[in-house]
Amino acid sequence: MIDKSPYFVRTSCTLAQSSVIMADWAMNAGLKRIVTVVSDFSPGHEAEAVFKDRYLAAGGQIVELIRVPLQNPDFAPFLQRARDAAPQALFVFIPSVQAATFAKQFVERGLDKAGIKLIGPGDLADDDLLPHMGDAILGTVTAHFYSAAHPSALNNSFVEGYRKQNNSRANFMAVSGYDGMHLIYQALQNTRGATDSSQLIAAMRGAAWESPRGPMSIDPITGDVVHNIYIRKVEKVNGEPQNVEFATFEAVKDIRTAGR
Repeated sequence: MIDKSPYFVRTSCTLAQSSVIMADWAMNAGLKRIVTVVSDFSPGHEAEAVFKDRYLAAGGQIVELIRVPLQNPDFAPFLQRARDAAPQALFVFIPSVQAATFAKQFVERGLDKAGIKLIGPGDLADDDLLPHMGDAILGTVTAHFYSAAHPSALNNSFVEGYRKQNNSRANFMAVSGYDGMHLIYQALQNTRGATDSSQLIAAMRGAAWESPRGPMSIDPITGDVVHNIYIRKVEKVNGEPQNVEFATFEAVKDIRTAGR
């Protein structure tokens, strides 16, 4: 986005950040034979391309690249095709609202029994939707910048407050909005209330703070977010499915702009 306008900063994430880290983790975990399954639209193409390039460069083997229609109601034919390819894992990016159906059909087609792991960016196990996905999603491993189960006092307070106000679990969109407001407030403090666009952007770029997601900052050159990417596994905690973090990749930049 730096090439399109100097007047922006990002407090959410980029899909490339989680997809490239998922490739790194997969290779470290010994998953050297993978099928990718993505929705056939721009974010799906991005996740596929970034994961593929990083994974192949590390010596992994992409057995097959599968794209599914965006509003596809039935994943069974694609899952059967994936199972027939006998991978160690499926790397999956689909809209969060389709994840429960995908996980259910993943189990119904016996991919879990065949020892095939389900992995992908964090959209596959959205915290807000996770309580309604059923046990089929258990064991799914994702890479993401936020988990409602992130173990910090600040996050515990954020999750509790969000639940009281909205009667639902905080997710990555909630924390992105929270951090966006934090950055605006912090920048206005630094400019002493001045709202000139150039001054505000200058105050925002290079800012750093502790978020419910963990430490984060804004790249002073690109305006993109720099934050930890966590590897999480869906597990039951006190009877509820949670994204339990078990590995951390610190201060991850967007691979496409990291060299600037």
